[in-house]
Amino acid sequence: MGENVDFVQKLHSSTKRDYVARVVENPKAECARVAKQWGYDYWDGDRKYGYGGYHYDGRWLSIAQDMARHYEIKPGDKILDVGCGKGYLLHEFTVAVPGVEVAGLDISEYGIKDAKEEVKPFLRVGNATSLPWADNTFDFVVSFATLHNLSIGDLKKGVQEIERVGKEKKHIMLESWRTEEEKANLLYWQLTCESLHSVEGWKWLYDEWGYTGDYSFIFFE
Repeated sequence: MGENVDFVQKLHSSTKRDYVARVVENPKAECARVAKQWGYDYWDGDRKYGYGGYHYDGRWLSIAQDMARHYEIKPGDKILDVGCGKGYLLHEFTVAVPGVEVAGLDISEYGIKDAKEEVKPFLRVGNATSLPWADNTFDFVVSFATLHNLSIGDLKKGVQEIERVGKEKKHIMLESWRTEEEKANLLYWQLTCESLHSVEGWKWLYDEWGYTGDYSFIFFE
């Protein structure tokens, strides 16, 4: 297993969230059912169903730049994003390091259909449990806030698939907690998670399943 290297928490923390209102003001079970359809409502509908409008605004560029520096990504490298959504992070990698080759996969047909035009030809609909690429295809594999949406059996498959298609450089970021307060906030806020674990729990699973890449977490402070 690699290292805990954070690239995202600062951006994540810049959004203010009313955790209690999330539960009290909306029928959360129904909101979760709608969110897990991964359609318009999840991406661009009311905030109670997900993102509340997920549009390109350039916020991922600095993260792509930081990751490119840290992992020494160079022109010609092949990058895969598992759970790529609308492809914004992949697009920013092409800006940060002109000449990289990108590929993305996401469960959401709507997300791929509404993806950034520049990278849309390199994206496909699919499940993280079965990546349609050969062993060691990619120089860098990234997966942000995706694998926790899998139940424990599928989660193992997803982690091991990232390990399989990637070479040495890999990074998985998931939602987690360090304190009881962060755990409660996560439970209030999340709509789609099937696997919820503490930081130590995630690290144990990575080690148990033979994951050798880096990892990080976002916390609901």
